[in-house]
Amino acid sequence: MPADTAEQTPLTLAVVLRYHLAWKHRDLEAILALYHPQVQYHDFFQNRCMGLAELREYVGGTLPRHPDEYLEHSDRIRVDGSTAFIQYQTALQGSGERLVFRSSEAITVSDGLILRINEYASLLREGQAQAGRQVPAISKLGLSARQLSFMARDLADYFTGQQPFLDPELDLARVASATGYSRNQLSYLLNQVLGQSFYRYVTQARLGYLLERLAEQGEAAPVERLAASAGFNSTSAFYKAFRSHTGSTPKAWLKRHCARARR
Repeated sequence: MPADTAEQTPLTLAVVLRYHLAWKHRDLEAILALYHPQVQYHDFFQNRCMGLAELREYVGGTLPRHPDEYLEHSDRIRVDGSTAFIQYQTALQGSGERLVFRSSEAITVSDGLILRINEYASLLREGQAQAGRQVPAISKLGLSARQLSFMARDLADYFTGQQPFLDPELDLARVASATGYSRNQLSYLLNQVLGQSFYRYVTQARLGYLLERLAEQGEAAPVERLAASAGFNSTSAFYKAFRSHTGSTPKAWLKRHCARARR
């Protein structure tokens, strides 16, 4: 390793560690203070390059917002001279399978400040990480990978907390209004990221709610009445969805569940 590279490596590591901790502590001012006046931030997910004047809004919109929201680092910080490499992933809520955005950043340091960041994001579905298959992700709505992760959480929290799916007339416009996102943004999240339609997302929420009620009441549970209270306004659609989700009829599911409970 050349002498100048050996000397620069610990200096770069110190800057990047401060940057990492500023993100962890959600300290916007500390993050911005580490950017060089000529910084260039390339977000290849959005196909966007930003300078210092744009980064306050960008970083502020992608900082973790909840106490349990942390970027899960998938590798240690690697440093070579003036460049550091970070990998992390963010799990998406609200899908029937495990989905994560895996991101990597190449950070270049100059004069004790961050001069350049190249950030890449790939969407991984369950099993793809182990198989080494990553799908390059490109946002068409001007949202970063982290912002899409926030959207997925906000949507899941809204469905869990407010249970809007209990209304059989629930539509996408109402969900968009309640969560503060546009219909186009939610459609993109559901169809292109989570891989399911709005109808399927709502149906899964109704079935989850219904299965809890059935488990509470046992084999004598009034299935069709409980299905209606869960938001299903069509008996035939309910039975079709239930069989698709569980692989059996409600009666058979209840029998198996109650038998396991008695063991």
